[in-house]
Amino acid sequence: MKTILISILTFSTFLTVHLTSQDPLEVSIQRGEVIYEDFCVTCHLPHGQGIQNTYPPLAKSDFLMENRKASIHLLKYGINKEIIVNGVTYNGNMPAMELDDDEIADVMNYITNTWSNTNSKMITETEVESIKK
Repeated sequence: MKTILISILTFSTFLTVHLTSQDPLEVSIQRGEVIYEDFCVTCHLPHGQGIQNTYPPLAKSDFLMENRKASIHLLKYGINKEIIVNGVTYNGNMPAMELDDDEIADVMNYITNTWSNTNSKMITETEVESIKK
């Protein structure tokens, strides 16, 4: 019994040290991947490629990477207007995902740092909170 308790305490200490020493952006990206798989993958597909003329790509997306505030806004509030992504016009409707601001920050960090996208400036909950309708 004593050995099991010591093992549990040792493992708990390892997890605490490991998780708190990770880069905050990396932790956010990991959480964002789970959110993406729950809320976004159905339309934007597993590798962010989207479906041309129906659901815009997130992978290598000029709109996503050049329109940070607009991208946060449409994830937070949805969109029902035309946008142009990589030269293709999309007229689709995306409802608000009903995510909390921290979840939006996490999924934005994931999609802006995956599939050849690179974003060195972490998106924070405070930044998402500042985006108003």
